[in-house]
Amino acid sequence: MPTRVPQDHFLTQLVLPLWILAFALFLAFCYFTSSLCITVLLASFLAIVVDPVIMYLERWRIPRMVSSAVVIVAGTLLIGTLIYASYTKVSGTIDELPQYARRVGQAIAPVAKKIEKVQDSAGRLNAEVPTKKVPEVKVKGDYPEWTTYVIRGVGPISGVIIIVGVVPFLMFFLLIQKNRLKQKLSIVWGDAIDVSSFATSVTRMVRGFALGNLLIGALMAAVTIAVLYALKLQGAVLIGATSGLFNLIPFVGAILAAIVPMGASLFQDRPMSDLAVILLTVISLHTLSANLLVPRMIGRRVSISPVAATIGILFWGWLWGLIGVLLAVPLTAFVKIVADSHPSLSKIANLLAERPQVVPPWSRASRPPTTELAYRGQTSVNG
Repeated sequence: MPTRVPQDHFLTQLVLPLWILAFALFLAFCYFTSSLCITVLLASFLAIVVDPVIMYLERWRIPRMVSSAVVIVAGTLLIGTLIYASYTKVSGTIDELPQYARRVGQAIAPVAKKIEKVQDSAGRLNAEVPTKKVPEVKVKGDYPEWTTYVIRGVGPISGVIIIVGVVPFLMFFLLIQKNRLKQKLSIVWGDAIDVSSFATSVTRMVRGFALGNLLIGALMAAVTIAVLYALKLQGAVLIGATSGLFNLIPFVGAILAAIVPMGASLFQDRPMSDLAVILLTVISLHTLSANLLVPRMIGRRVSISPVAATIGILFWGWLWGLIGVLLAVPLTAFVKIVADSHPSLSKIANLLAERPQVVPPWSRASRPPTTELAYRGQTSVNG
């Protein structure tokens, strides 16, 4: 009876539309619940990073609940202290901006006078030629500013405060419920994937990404601080550390890393040679990081191709703004790990992988015939 075969063939044709629909629903969920997704991702990411510290404290017979609370409170206080110190330093710099502005004005005064002379000459030429004035038409549109891109996904200040307040508590519960979460995942998805291998791959990827960025950022910050100290720039530690961390941001990192120290040097009335040294230092560090350090220290751990990483940065940046750009590489690597864990997603895994796994010809030759071929063969026999 060949009546069931056409129905199966029809169902196979619905696979692609169903995948497209599922992806659209997933995209809509991530977009409209961005604050929820970002909170869960940040808490999970940080919990995986600090878990080795908790495990080390457990060896000293400190309960996991106590060690988790101590680590989270200490980390929160440390980050709060750094933010307060940075805010105080930035506030002092802002108070001194009028003095720096006067210095900059005095430095560019000769150039400004020459520009004014050129404008006066051009005005006289225009006055000699009578022209009919056309009323200006201004088109006002609601174009998003750069600040909207930065806060996309987290919303206004209230959303940021909620995320910052919830993340430590969620981290605490994730850390103390580590073993139970593994058991729950094994019960839910244990028949489809190897949960233990999946968790190990995700843990190694996240820790490798975090450790690699920390080492690269510390190296670039140290070099930048040393150069600024040699140039005797005020606030060299804070400015150099900020520039080094900005250099880790994809695409615009080098620009931001150069603007901060060059702006400080300009406000402090430093010579043009200092600006050239700072610019050369930032460009050299960014080139070294992008072409040597990141591929060796981070690329091997996340095991995704540069093309996949770039597309991931564009996609997650479009979806969640600056937060998406910062989390783009581990999120893309997570997608690859999910695809690796399920045979039906092997094509997606190969598209994202740095070194795709080629399917041997003998395995393709040993595959059973498709439903359509079986149906044709059965109808020919019956005919």
